[in-house]
Amino acid sequence: MTHLDKANYLDNEKFIFCLEAVHDIEIATTTEVVKNLEQLAIEYGISSIYKTCDTIEGLEESLNALRYDDHNFKDYEIIYLVMEGEGNNICLNDYYYSLDEIAELFEGKLTGKILHFANTKILDLSEEEAQYFIDVTGARAVSGYGTAYNRLTSINLDKTFFSLCQDEDNVIEIVEELHQKQYALCKLLDFRLYY
Repeated sequence: MTHLDKANYLDNEKFIFCLEAVHDIEIATTTEVVKNLEQLAIEYGISSIYKTCDTIEGLEESLNALRYDDHNFKDYEIIYLVMEGEGNNICLNDYYYSLDEIAELFEGKLTGKILHFANTKILDLSEEEAQYFIDVTGARAVSGYGTAYNRLTSINLDKTFFSLCQDEDNVIEIVEELHQKQYALCKLLDFRLYY
């Protein structure tokens, strides 16, 4: 690869920003998520930034730092959230926050991004809830799973989804291709995408 090819390759590269909820950010541990992100880089060449948070303020701080301090923010197509919760909320240290509250925190700040939830939380939104979140934040889509983590992590399907997002901009085509490649997993985990 010549220097010029490498520069073009880097120009076309899109990143993933992963934020994992942990019980205490002071305790450093290498979670399964970190290992899977490393594999994503090796297998698909997809780079990511990984951070942990244990409060809603930590979540807000991390996303704001990414927006304002990282000049590559426009290249982060996917914000990958690994946290517990159900339906229309997330749980951070035993406190529940609705996606409406999250939307208000990030009003207009997620333009063009896909917010993707791992199956550590069930994502179940009404059409109105999904539309509100997208309208307020500017996100391109919200995706996740209708089936909760039950010894079957969504990471293999997440990796396929992320790789398809690298090559395709149309979310409908991404979902169709994901179902073609991983139909059984899509059905088993109940993959959902709101746009």
